Amino acid sequence: MRQANIKYNNIQTGILKELDTGEYEFTYDERYAENYAGLFITFQMPVRTSPYRSKRLFPFFDGLIPEGWLLTIAAERWRISKNDRMGLLLACCQNTIGAVSVHPIKENQDD
Repeated sequence: MRQANIKYNNIQTGILKELDTGEYEFTYDERYAENYAGLFITFQMPVRTSPYRSKRLFPFFDGLIPEGWLLTIAAERWRISKNDRMGLLLACCQNTIGAVSVHPIKENQDD
């Protein structure tokens, strides 16, 4: 299972997971939900404590992945298939232009 810490303006916001079933799950951090209930990362995913689940990578996170020639460079550089959306997200989105950043969690690292 691959997973990442999601941060909003460098504040721990939640955890995104690619489950072994191939589905995706995003859960807001409990402290974030208590303190920043109005600061959701996307309108389609308002802050709540129960997880969001999807059979495809959530459109918001997919939109963070580079496109076009930059996607080609990233895929070639890290030898990641353009269809491996979670792999590209983990490799390319730690320093995004916007407020949301994606920080990979190593498999042996605890939540």
